[in-house]
Amino acid sequence: MTQKEQHKKLGDTLWGIANDLRGAMNADDFRDYMLSFLFLRYLSHNYEESAKKELGKDYPEDTPPDVMSKIKANAPLQIWYSENEEDVPEFEKQMRRKVHYVIKPDHLWSNISELARTQNGELLVTLEEGFRYIENESFDNSFQGLFSEINLNSEKLGKTPAERNKKLCNIIQKIAEGIADFSTDTDTLGDAYEYLIGQFAAGSGKKAGEFYTPQEISTILSKIVTLDSQDPSTGPKIKLDKVLDFTCGSGSLLLNVKTQLKEQTEGKGTIGKIYGQENNITTYNLARMNMLLHGMKDTEFEIYHGDTLKNQWDILNEMNPSKKTEFDAIVANPPFSLRWEPNDTMAEDFRFKSYGLAPKSAADFAFLLHGFHFLGKEGTMAIILPHGVLFRGGAEERIREKLLKDNNIDTVIGLPSNLFYSTGIPVCILVLKKCKKDDDVLFINAAEHFAKGKRQNTLAKKNIASIVETYKYRKETERYSRKVSMEEIKKNGYNLNISRYVSTAEDEVQIDLDAVNEKLTSINEQIEIKTKEHNEYLKQLKLKTI
Repeated sequence: MTQKEQHKKLGDTLWGIANDLRGAMNADDFRDYMLSFLFLRYLSHNYEESAKKELGKDYPEDTPPDVMSKIKANAPLQIWYSENEEDVPEFEKQMRRKVHYVIKPDHLWSNISELARTQNGELLVTLEEGFRYIENESFDNSFQGLFSEINLNSEKLGKTPAERNKKLCNIIQKIAEGIADFSTDTDTLGDAYEYLIGQFAAGSGKKAGEFYTPQEISTILSKIVTLDSQDPSTGPKIKLDKVLDFTCGSGSLLLNVKTQLKEQTEGKGTIGKIYGQENNITTYNLARMNMLLHGMKDTEFEIYHGDTLKNQWDILNEMNPSKKTEFDAIVANPPFSLRWEPNDTMAEDFRFKSYGLAPKSAADFAFLLHGFHFLGKEGTMAIILPHGVLFRGGAEERIREKLLKDNNIDTVIGLPSNLFYSTGIPVCILVLKKCKKDDDVLFINAAEHFAKGKRQNTLAKKNIASIVETYKYRKETERYSRKVSMEEIKKNGYNLNISRYVSTAEDEVQIDLDAVNEKLTSINEQIEIKTKEHNEYLKQLKLKTI
């Protein structure tokens, strides 16, 4: 079984467990429980493996079961802690230095899963204590509120503490059994986590748009922003200092940027730090878990909980231009045509001042301008938006016109319909730069290039490769892509409607009517000759002629 097949099988196994156990519970609620337990499983395994290396032969791995039972221990570290109390502070100091966090032995998955297996009545209390410790004390950087949406005392789990304890025992035991036969490395559990997010997103329908960008679309954005901004044909950059997704959802898009950079540079590419912002508290917590579960240290990323349009993040609020935070790559999939309420001071906001405000009915350009303001001079930004931004009039037309006149819109990519869980409408990707050399705009019309699905359309590998290669080499292909001069765009009133520049319609076949008439005349003559011959035979047979 290949690694990819193993990852999918684990994902399918966990998804099957979720469907079996959640019963009448809402899929979103159960998602939060299941993903949190998977996250705890990852942190615990990683911590115990590091503890083995740190303690060496002193790690009590082969303690007989009867001894473990006698001292009421389910995890080897519980034994070491009880026998080496004076050494615990120094040990935890070393663990913070090496794995960047500490988990108390009682809160490790090995202990939690054993409590679940034996239906121990202390599971609920132990789990609550463990979650609070991880949030407030495990990491040097506070992960306060990481499990804030996980209500272990919810009546959805049971009406009494005993019922809730029993339900949690069943869930944790099944997860422990389900993952027992699989590799526990970061890639496997990280991919399983991503797979489950996608599966829950599919089940959530329109609500899923809040936290999940389909992987194929995520890959297109990620590949584009990692390529050299001035000349994409030279390939990817080796180093991206800062990467931002200002509506990061579960963080999948940010992680894909990291993955694609590594793949395209054969493992040489690095990212200094990843930055994300998310307004939904549940999704914000998913993103933080997702980062850690993919092996990222808490110093390698920063996820902020707050409203992007109100720009509540301090690091993005520096008024001194010389101290402004700028990013080498920006990706985003903001909520489509969100209604917003800009106040009077917004018109003077440094993000919007030169362009004007997006209309209240659709914040699409407000999101775009927010990201674009923080794009570095040598950076690339790729953002997913509804097609309306390409042709709507009024304030949006004025913003679009200025971006075009300033030569900041590099590429417009039209995608097929029904790719998203949140909407069936076709969407586009806008690629923006501040270092653009070409004085034209590349249009890619990929609307008819997809794999048809029962409920959801998808992009095959060849579809993704075609889009990225066309962008990379700025290729022109009939009925697919075209470089359009600013002069032509100006003549069209700065309207960027893709079909205006790249039509997928086949040219009408030219018909030579004289040739057709001549052919029909010849056919009629042949019919007449053959009819006469046929009638001669009928006469000989004394049959009625035709």
